[in-house]
Amino acid sequence: MSTPRFAGPDDLGDSERTALEALLFRMADDEYVAAERYIEWQIFAPTLESDLALANVAQDEYGHARLWYDLLQDLGYEEQELIWERPPEEWTHATLVELETEPGNWADTMLRTYLYDTAEQLRMEAVVDSSYAPLCDRVEKVLAEESYHREHAQNWLDRLADEGSEESCTRVQTALDRLFPHALTLFAAGPHEDDIVDLGLRTETLADLRTEWLDIVVPYLESLGLDVPEPDEVARPETTGRDGDHTDDWFDLYEEFTATYRQLDFEKPTTLRGEGA
Repeated sequence: MSTPRFAGPDDLGDSERTALEALLFRMADDEYVAAERYIEWQIFAPTLESDLALANVAQDEYGHARLWYDLLQDLGYEEQELIWERPPEEWTHATLVELETEPGNWADTMLRTYLYDTAEQLRMEAVVDSSYAPLCDRVEKVLAEESYHREHAQNWLDRLADEGSEESCTRVQTALDRLFPHALTLFAAGPHEDDIVDLGLRTETLADLRTEWLDIVVPYLESLGLDVPEPDEVARPETTGRDGDHTDDWFDLYEEFTATYRQLDFEKPTTLRGEGA
C-alpha cells in the first residue's frame, strides 16, 4: 500500500477539497438512499430470516453512509446540511438506489442489492489506496460487509431462478429489464470526475470499474438463465442522479424520510455520529 498523499483536511487545496467532497457525497448518498429503500421491506419480507437479514444490510449501509458523511463533517459540514436540510436536487446518488420498490416484488429488491453491492465492492477496492488517508482508514470494514450483502442477494437470486416456477423466473427477468439501465448509472461521471482520478482519490476510472462490474454480473446472471441486456445498446435513463437530476421516485422518498425532521422542527436532529465521535 502506498503512502497517502493527503494526511487530512489541512493538506487539501481548494480544488482537491472540491474533488474529495464530490467523491464522498456520491459514496455517502448511494449508501444512505439504498438503506432507505431496504427498510421499506421491514415486516414484509418473505421469511423472518430474510426480514432480519435485510434489516442488517440496511443497518450496514446506514453505517457506511455515516463513515463518509463523517469525513464531510471533518471538512466543515454540519449534519443538518448533509442530510435533513440539503435540497433533494443536491443529492448525487445513482438512480438505481432511489427507484421505488415494486410492491411485493422480492426479486426486484434482491436483484437491486446484487447489482449495487457488486459495484460497491469494486468501488471500495478502488479507494483502498486512495491518496486521502482518512478514506483509506475506513475501507476495510465496508469491504467485509459488502461481500456479505452480495452473497445474501446471490443466494436469493439462485433460489428464485431455480424454483421451477415460470412466474418466479419472469419476476427476476422483469426486474433485470427494469433495473439494469439504472445500474449503469452507478458508473456515470459526475462533476470533478477527472480530478478524482488524477488526484488519486480513487485509483480506477469509472469506465474501468464498469468493465470489471460487467465481467462479474453478466456471466452470473446468464448462468441463472436470464437474458441480460446488451450494455452498449441499453437506452440510457433520462436522469443518472450524479448531477443532481433524479426521477420522481426520489423526490417522494426524500419527502418521506425528512418529514419528521420538518414536522417537529428539531433544533438539533439525532446525530449519525456515535458517542464520542
